[in-house]
Amino acid sequence: MKKKIMALILAAGMALSMAACGSSGSSSSAKSDDAVAAIKKAGKITMVTNAEFPPFEYKDGNKVTGIDADIAQAVADDLGVKLEITDIAFDSCIPALKSGKADFCLAGMTVTDDRKKNADFSDPYFDASQVILVKSGNTDISKPSDLDGKVVGVQQGTTGDTYCTNEDGKNDISVKEVKRYQKHVDAVSDLIAGRIDAVVLDDYPAEQFIEQNKGKIEKVGENLTTEEYAAVVPKGSNLVDEINKVVKNLKDSGKMNEIVDKYTSDSNQ
Repeated sequence: MKKKIMALILAAGMALSMAACGSSGSSSSAKSDDAVAAIKKAGKITMVTNAEFPPFEYKDGNKVTGIDADIAQAVADDLGVKLEITDIAFDSCIPALKSGKADFCLAGMTVTDDRKKNADFSDPYFDASQVILVKSGNTDISKPSDLDGKVVGVQQGTTGDTYCTNEDGKNDISVKEVKRYQKHVDAVSDLIAGRIDAVVLDDYPAEQFIEQNKGKIEKVGENLTTEEYAAVVPKGSNLVDEINKVVKNLKDSGKMNEIVDKYTSDSNQ
């Protein structure tokens, strides 16, 4: 009799433990194809980003703001729910989606075949490219091939990291060392201090860093890549359809251009 009672207690404990593990996020306990229904039921939608990427996402006090934050708010408004934004490391964003800790990600993230293996992407909302930043007056680097034999700073997990690492041999460069940072601003600081030779990053943030450090750094050479930013959701999530609808409406109405201009005009630099 005692054995039966203990077995029932253990079974009940395991059931409670499993239930607790599946209730951490808006949609983590629901099937991916029921994500929108779960978000509406919870009354909130959770977005992850890395708030070190102006003008797309950055901190204004304790608040995450920027182009992507405004797009995310438009998604939340269309669903009629509250938006919650969590700031994490860039290379942790897709793992956060896979583990059910967030509903979607907007982080100036480029659509790549490798990332598509682990998550689904919305329709693109922004065209981007990778560029080279050097210390002002640098005469050693003026084109992509000049990165050969140099120490280049990148943000870990970005397409700039992929380009400079060049594991697939698609690029005609062979850098001496790829120095990885959690934040682009730290790479730029090391560039100004002369600890690295160049930084490879997205064009729009590069322009803002140049504006903030006038006379200290400059952009050189041609664009290294052509890319597209998109929102990211867990594999199979029907939230992607909702995001696509919002992105289309923002573009068709001209509001997408208004959002971009809001954060890239000279008055915001």
